[in-house]
Amino acid sequence: MKIIRTSILPFRGFSAINLLGILFVHHGVYLSNEMMNHERIHTAQQREMLFVFFYLAYFLEWLVRLPMRGNAYRSISFEREAYANQRNLHYLESRPLYAWRKYVRRPAYYHKKSSR
Repeated sequence: MKIIRTSILPFRGFSAINLLGILFVHHGVYLSNEMMNHERIHTAQQREMLFVFFYLAYFLEWLVRLPMRGNAYRSISFEREAYANQRNLHYLESRPLYAWRKYVRRPAYYHKKSSR
């Protein structure tokens, strides 16, 4: 995964953003193994959905979750899969295709803002 350190991306409140398998990170942000694994999971999700469909589904799911209780960003199925498995550094070795689907139905409710 290519890493680009920049002050422009990601948006305020986030440390990193994965766009098309390229990780944009603010200067000075420590990239832990867990954070890198989280972003690698997103890259796998993007690839299996041919990138454009990933972003479309991500945005639509975010819109649907906005009026729901909890944090819309943390309730997105793609984020839930990545957060649930970021500590398992071997997750991608056995991850089934479209594994994020099992996180769609039952939204997780988070009351804290994301630290990313």
